Amino acid sequence: MNIIQLLPDHVANQIAAGEVIQRPASAVKELLENALDAGANEIKLYIKDAGKTLIQIIDNGCGMSKEDAKICFERHATSKIKNANDLFNIKSMGFRGEALASIAAISHVELNSKLTEDELGTLLIIEGSEIKKNNECSSTNGTSIKVKNLFYNVPARRNFLKSDQVELRHITEEFCRVSLSNPKVKMQFFSNNNELYHLPQSNFRQRIVNVFGNKKNESLVPIEEQTSLVTLNGFIGKPESAKRTRGEQYFFVNNRFIKNNYLNHAIKKAFEEVIPQNYFPSYFINLSIDTNLIDINIHPSKTEIKFEDEKSIYAIIRATVKKSLGSYNIAPSIDFSQEQAFDIDISLRKSENIKEPVIKVDSNYNPFNDKKNKSYDDNREYLQENIIQEFTDKKIEKTFQIGNCYIVYPNDNGLLLIHQRRAHKRILFEYYKNAFKSEKSKSQTLLFPKSIKLNTNDIKIVSSIKNELNKIGFLFKIKKNELVFNGIPNECQETNLQPLIENIIEQNKISDEIKLDVKKNLAKSLAISLAISKQKKLSNDEQRMIKEELLKCESPSVCPSKKRTMINLRIEDLDKYF
Repeated sequence: MNIIQLLPDHVANQIAAGEVIQRPASAVKELLENALDAGANEIKLYIKDAGKTLIQIIDNGCGMSKEDAKICFERHATSKIKNANDLFNIKSMGFRGEALASIAAISHVELNSKLTEDELGTLLIIEGSEIKKNNECSSTNGTSIKVKNLFYNVPARRNFLKSDQVELRHITEEFCRVSLSNPKVKMQFFSNNNELYHLPQSNFRQRIVNVFGNKKNESLVPIEEQTSLVTLNGFIGKPESAKRTRGEQYFFVNNRFIKNNYLNHAIKKAFEEVIPQNYFPSYFINLSIDTNLIDINIHPSKTEIKFEDEKSIYAIIRATVKKSLGSYNIAPSIDFSQEQAFDIDISLRKSENIKEPVIKVDSNYNPFNDKKNKSYDDNREYLQENIIQEFTDKKIEKTFQIGNCYIVYPNDNGLLLIHQRRAHKRILFEYYKNAFKSEKSKSQTLLFPKSIKLNTNDIKIVSSIKNELNKIGFLFKIKKNELVFNGIPNECQETNLQPLIENIIEQNKISDEIKLDVKKNLAKSLAISLAISKQKKLSNDEQRMIKEELLKCESPSVCPSKKRTMINLRIEDLDKYF
C-alpha cells in the first residue's frame, strides 16, 4: 500500500510560509524590500494592531502589469534570477520568489498596482492563496498592497504571536533596518493612524539622526577604508555613548542588513580598551563587496551571509574601527564603573551622606522555621535547613573577606561563605518585590529635572511599564525621544540613572520575548543594577549586615539569576583537603 503523497499547493504554501513569515515583522520586511526592488523613492508603511489586523505598503515604484500581478503570488515566481549561476550575483533585495506566495497563503491580500505607461491598473484580491478578484481599475503609479488578518487560517501560529508591544517593536526594527540602508528613499511609518517616523531623503548620517534623534549626531565618528576585498564606510559611536542595551548595532552588506556575531566581535575587540564590560558600542557600517565573494542564499530571511574570506573582513573591520578611535583622539569621558553606594536597608536612605544604619537583630527570629510561608521554589538544590539554623542561632562577631568578593563567617563547626554581590542582589530583589505589593516605595525629589535620551523603541518599552516604575519611586514624564525625571527611588543615584534605565529596558526586552512577569522582571533589573560590585571592600558591620538580611529572605540560597549565594563548609569537608 502506497502511503507517500504530494501535498496540495495550499498546504505546501502554508508550510513554506512558516519558514519565511514568522511574525508580522517578517511580512513587513519582505514587502518593504519588494518596494525597493521596484525602484521606489517614496514608501509608506501603515499597520494596525501591530500588523495582526493590517499591514499596508504604498510605493511609487515601477508597478506591475495585470499578468505579473497575478503570477507574482505563485511560488518561486521571480524576476531576479533565471538560473543557478544568478544566485551568486544577487544585487536585489528579494530573489527567492517565496515571500508573496507565503503571505497570500496565510492572509487576505489586496493588491493595487499600475505601470507608469498604462492608463489603468490592476486590482487583485486573494484569500488563502485563492484569487477572488482580478480586475482592471483606476490607480496611481506604483503599488499598494494590503495584508489583512495575518495567520487567520493558521490559528496555532497566530496564538504564538507576542503582545502588540513586542510585535510592534519587531516591526519598528525591520523598518529602521530598511530605512537606514536606503537613506535616499523617503519613508513614513504609521501605526494605528499615528505617524511614528517621517524620514525625508537624506545622506547616511542624517538618516541615522532622523531615526535615533538629534543627540545621536554629536556621538557619531566616521569610519572609512577601501581595500581590494571590501570597501567599508559608516559611523561608530563614541565610547561615552556606549549603552547597556543592544540595539544600535547595524551591519549592511551591499545595502542589505545582516546579522553576524563574528563581525560583531571585531567591533567589540576594537572597543575593548575604551569601554567597560557589559556595555555595547553603537555602529552603523556599510560593507561593499563583490557579489561573487558572498552567498546570501543560506537562510529564508536573507539576513545571514556567508563570506568567502570572513577572517580578512574581520581584521579589516577591527583595524578600521581602532584607526578611527585613534585618529579622532577618542577616550571615554564618563566613569562607567562608578560604584553604587552600599545600602542594605534601603528604606533608611535619605541622602548621599547617610550614616551607617543600625540593625536590631532578634536572635530568636528564624523565618525558615515557618513551613507554611516558606518557599522552596529555587533553593532546594543548594541549601539545607540546618545551614540556616546554625548561622542564625547566634550572632557571629568574627567575619572577614576573601578577595573583596566572598564574606566568610566562621563558627565551631566550619565556615559559611557568601558571595557578596549575589547576596545583595537577592536582598534587593525581595525588597522590590515587596515594594510592588505594598506600593510604599519612597522617592527622592530631584533638585533639577534629569533628562535621558532614548530611541523610539526604548521609549515605547518605558511607556508600557510606566505605572510599575511609578510605584517604586521613578517619577517622570515622557517626551518624544526622552524621559524627564523629577524623582527617583531613595536607593538610586542620579549619576547612574541612565545605565540603570538602560538595564531595565534590556531586561524587559528579554522578558517580553518569554513573557515574564513585568513586576518580577523590574525587581530583578533593579537588583542587578543597584547591587554592590563583586569586588568591594566592606566593613565588618557591612559584612554582618549582608548575612543578617540575606537569611531573612524568602529564598536566600540563590540570587535572582538562580546562581547560588552561599555554601557551607563543615570541618569534615575541610578535612578532605588534608
